[in-house]
Amino acid sequence: MKRVLVIEDEMPIARLVQVYLERAGYEVHWNAGDANAIHTFVTWKPELVLLDLMLPDQDGLDILERIRQYGSCPVIILTAKGSVPDKLQGLSLGADDYIAKPFDPEEVVARVQTVLRRSTYIAEADMIRLGSLTIDFSAQLASLGKEPVSLMPRDWQLLAFLARHPNQCFSRDQLLDQVWGMDFEGGDRSVDTAIKRVRKALRLWSETEGEISTIRGMGYSLRVY
Repeated sequence: MKRVLVIEDEMPIARLVQVYLERAGYEVHWNAGDANAIHTFVTWKPELVLLDLMLPDQDGLDILERIRQYGSCPVIILTAKGSVPDKLQGLSLGADDYIAKPFDPEEVVARVQTVLRRSTYIAEADMIRLGSLTIDFSAQLASLGKEPVSLMPRDWQLLAFLARHPNQCFSRDQLLDQVWGMDFEGGDRSVDTAIKRVRKALRLWSETEGEISTIRGMGYSLRVY
């Protein structure tokens, strides 16, 4: 039974979502967005988080940023702030989907199922296709169509990590930790240099299907159009 953490200060909304998710076979835990939200996330270890942005005690985007420091658990933003800038800000911080209030609870269930299915595939797949870009993890190869992409070993590891977490933003420090390792003695500019090389290698793909984008002040994200 997969676990879903609902961080929402309005109890009637949280209860409605909980009822529909439990009917669909999920285990649901509710947090009102208080100071214990991150502690609950860390200790309960949900497979997905439904997160409201407009919370009384803290900004939902701050909670999202903290969640991303712990890993790539899927997060669906559930909020009345449905403007395009709000959506872009949430997605730039690593949200996997965005549902504006008022909503149909059956749509929430469908979105949860879709995001969990996609995240499970990406986490376990030996091969991922992002349009014409194919990432073969077992062979440690990338290709565009039938043409192999020439990458240095570290650049391959960087691309592979980003491909397993599409549309999520990672800081230089996070990429250094995940790709280079904590014992790496080079500076964070090593990330910038590797990103430039990967971008150059993927320039044909980046024209129409996606890109490695820079999120100013935050880091990098592999965007899929």
